Amino acid sequence: MVSIKDIAAHLGVATSTVSKGLNNATDISDDMKQKVIAAAVELGYTPKRKKISTGKTEYAERKVCIFIENMDYENKDQFGYDLILGFKQSATLNNWSVDIIPSSLSARTTSDYDQFMLMNQYSGAFMIGFSMHNDYSIQFSKTRIPTVLFDNYIPGNSKVGYVGTDGNEGLELAVKHLYELGHTKIAFLNGAKNSMVSVEQTAAFKNAMKKYDLYVDSHLLESGYYVPDCAKYHVPKFLDYGATAIICASDLIASGAISEVTKRGLKVPDDISIIGYDDLPLCLSLSPALTTIRQDRLSLGKSAMILLKCLIDNVPISKSILRPELIIRESTGKCKS
Repeated sequence: MVSIKDIAAHLGVATSTVSKGLNNATDISDDMKQKVIAAAVELGYTPKRKKISTGKTEYAERKVCIFIENMDYENKDQFGYDLILGFKQSATLNNWSVDIIPSSLSARTTSDYDQFMLMNQYSGAFMIGFSMHNDYSIQFSKTRIPTVLFDNYIPGNSKVGYVGTDGNEGLELAVKHLYELGHTKIAFLNGAKNSMVSVEQTAAFKNAMKKYDLYVDSHLLESGYYVPDCAKYHVPKFLDYGATAIICASDLIASGAISEVTKRGLKVPDDISIIGYDDLPLCLSLSPALTTIRQDRLSLGKSAMILLKCLIDNVPISKSILRPELIIRESTGKCKS
């Protein structure tokens, strides 16, 4: 474990200078602060727990953060809300303090992730909603800061882990359900084309279709975005090519699909069945109520905290994958053709 003394010896300065640099003291030059932080990053220094006194009891507290981008999280109806809540609940039990940082790391690619974390004395981070095709993916591949990514994976770095839901099992549950209802022409409307989870879900859908000897029609396979509006660009084509069921990569997309089907004078599920993914609260307010694949977001957040703790303690866990659950409601029914 790298100590302040190691950094001081590396730089040839006093340990008090290193301590000031790491704690952003005002009586040290900006140039020296940068040298201290750079050396700390190079040597793999991790901020230590702070001792907190509550009178009779003294305990150690870690400071961690949650970066969130491209995901709503302010209220309980939004996907990110329970992810953050689960993480914070588990963190509190471990005497961790958690900062929420709404961010656009992709717009700050000139800044250094490890330096930012050390300068702010964060022991680790949970990353939600980030696209890995930006320059930060390069930094994550080399970081020495314990980091957990939601629905993204960086190979080859023991300090970075993945938390998510088993997409293979989720898509198989959806396809099996429709197959048992007599559907064979099943469309899949995925999320953002370039994201890791979307690539995996497309493969999972194809594998599930193959398992039940169902033909994957390329006309019934599209990628959009995780918003209802994307459905209007793809659902009409699915209908033209005879789809009797549509699996959507999110409940938001599915809500848009129901709207598009209804606009064309068709009924769900009488004319076409629709399945969502996530089990957001909005599923119950849709008409008809949405059949969906549930992601236990509260447990995902708790798992992210547990995984981050393991990484901080030098337990190199690569992935933490939760099981999905099929929630059957009124938007799916027997195929009439």
